[in-house]
Amino acid sequence: MSHPHPDLSAPAPLQAGGLRVIPLGGLGEVGRNMTAFEYDGRLLLVDCGVLFPEDHHPGVDLILPDFEPIRERLDAVEALVLTHGHEDHIGATPYLLRERGDIPLVGSKLTLALLGSKLREHRLRETAQYEVAEGQTITFGPFVLEFVAVNHSIPDALAVVIRTGAGVVLHTGDFKMDQLPLDGRITDLNEFARLGDEGVDLFLTDSTNAEVPGFTTSEKDISPVLEGVFAKSDQRIIVACFASHVHRVQQVLDVAVAHGRKVGYVGRSMVRNMAIAQELGYLTVPPGVMVEAKELADLPPERQVLISTGSQGEPLSALSRIAQRSHSFVHLEEGDTVVLASSLIPGNENAVYRVINGLSRLGANVVHKGNALVHVSGHASAGELLYCYNIVKPRNVMPVHGEFRHMRANADLARATGVQNVVVAEDGVVVDLVDGIAKIVGKVEVGYVFVDGTTIGDISEASMKDRRILGEEGFLSVIVVVDSVTGKVVSGPEIHARGFAEEEATFDEIRQPIIDAINSAVADGANDSYQLQQTVRRVVGRWVNRAHRRRPMIVPVVIEA
Repeated sequence: MSHPHPDLSAPAPLQAGGLRVIPLGGLGEVGRNMTAFEYDGRLLLVDCGVLFPEDHHPGVDLILPDFEPIRERLDAVEALVLTHGHEDHIGATPYLLRERGDIPLVGSKLTLALLGSKLREHRLRETAQYEVAEGQTITFGPFVLEFVAVNHSIPDALAVVIRTGAGVVLHTGDFKMDQLPLDGRITDLNEFARLGDEGVDLFLTDSTNAEVPGFTTSEKDISPVLEGVFAKSDQRIIVACFASHVHRVQQVLDVAVAHGRKVGYVGRSMVRNMAIAQELGYLTVPPGVMVEAKELADLPPERQVLISTGSQGEPLSALSRIAQRSHSFVHLEEGDTVVLASSLIPGNENAVYRVINGLSRLGANVVHKGNALVHVSGHASAGELLYCYNIVKPRNVMPVHGEFRHMRANADLARATGVQNVVVAEDGVVVDLVDGIAKIVGKVEVGYVFVDGTTIGDISEASMKDRRILGEEGFLSVIVVVDSVTGKVVSGPEIHARGFAEEEATFDEIRQPIIDAINSAVADGANDSYQLQQTVRRVVGRWVNRAHRRRPMIVPVVIEA
């Protein structure tokens, strides 16, 4: 088994007739999925998603894949293939199109419709779009693409087969093998088996649930649980789920009708996405069930259902504002029921539990995955992955989509079925398929690209570290005025603190050591303000660490008078 190595150097030029795979995001993390495939000097991109920030990304709105390795070669991009419409697979597309606006976009009907609304939000003209469905074949330059139906937690998901002179690649995208899907669209195992008989040279497989034994629970098993929740509740019900989870919304609508309740959507993305799904026929809304969310308040509580965004505890989401009593028109009452019909995305645990505690404090009955079967995963568990390996019989396997532990577990499954060559890579680790063998050949530099308001990519890891220090350790400024001729301190040091210790007396013991250090530095030949500032920083830093066991941000200012 191959492993990424920190000492990998830049890869050599791709051998003639070889296929290069460059993961730009999504390997070693759950989010910002994007992979570049290179053949004969041309590039094909698969997915372009975002990663949502965690607590250690203060001030960040979104995290993008790193386009830098392909930025100078965007003219060589033949197309961007989008496997399905989740944010972690399409959310960064507008940012890519800002760099080259005419990249052809390839995806299913629902995927392109969800992306289209996103492009309009970004005020981007819609580029050439190619709507595809399972069973179709389309060619872009040297890449011949075929599409295979897969089941996931959003309709219209597709796996993609990439044919080049180097061999056949099968990329599953996100998938599972639900045998009783709500829309009747199962993962096409017949096609997987046919491809296996033909010969798959490289199999890129979803790793998210590789550590979970058995098979993922069917979506149909949730309906009886929702029925039970509705039967027990005699007040308002709020259901929070992903704004793209059409199947879950359909289940809630059906149960609401059965119990004589009206339904309203809360949250801009929920309203937008469900309108698209209904218009395209993916969501069936029974007549008379939908009302504007604000109008629900005119009905008795036992006839109200709200379907809301915010199942991941996003601070500005509808559910978070409801939990904080800051929503403009939804006000929780004692005895209301809140259903969190979603899984926990890694990194969101604290945010979700804060929301659950806030709702419970207000007297709500909170139903979530921890105490009821109100959500099932959209990803294949270990049993399903084993089944796929046995019917596809790939020559090489490259786990994708997941944290490193997930990919390692997926790799172990592949080896257990007899796959001889399994390549475990991370973002930036380059894999070449040459003469039927996939192997790691080097590494390109990729990192997190932070979106902060209107700023894209200007926030560095160093800036993020500074933000974390400010948030966790506090801030100290030290202002000293020195004589421009003698270098002697004539005023100060004046010390200001935020988030550390704000009592003036706290700093009395360090004032004289600062003065002594400056005088000593001047005597040793320090003759500019920068050198004196560094002297102040060192003295204060050592004192704070020794006396208070803290490492605040220290900003020294030395003024010559």
